[in-house]
Amino acid sequence: MDKSEFKENLYSICFARQNEMIMHLKELIADAQQMANEYGQPKDRYDSYRMQLLRKRDMYGQQLEKAMAELDVLKKIDVTRKSKEVEFGSVVITNDQKLFISISLGKIEFEKEVYYAVSVKVPFYDAIKGKKKGADFVFNGKQNQIVEVF
Repeated sequence: MDKSEFKENLYSICFARQNEMIMHLKELIADAQQMANEYGQPKDRYDSYRMQLLRKRDMYGQQLEKAMAELDVLKKIDVTRKSKEVEFGSVVITNDQKLFISISLGKIEFEKEVYYAVSVKVPFYDAIKGKKKGADFVFNGKQNQIVEVF
């Protein structure tokens, strides 16, 4: 598998995982709304159970908005672009770990390897931003080297 196809497959896993999260949040919102509807009208002015259900629905709604915004960010990645330096959308292999600079999804197992999908908003990205293959960097007092970028 060439690097372009590899990056495309890694991207597809991230895209699918983010879509799963969105679908799950939509289900949680629907469940919370249904429970509030089944509970009926407020029993009195201070009906805390119904308010709790509606707050839960609103909380899931806010999480859904963030997840959809993250999906929009993910859609901006051009998987056909070959990166020569660490930037948004690149796959970075250091002597310590393997990363996909995209959105914060955490650990991804792919091709019997562990990759970490990280956002450009995390401090680690600031440490490696713009670096090229062979470049050294220090993060949390630990010396690392970029082995490959594509």
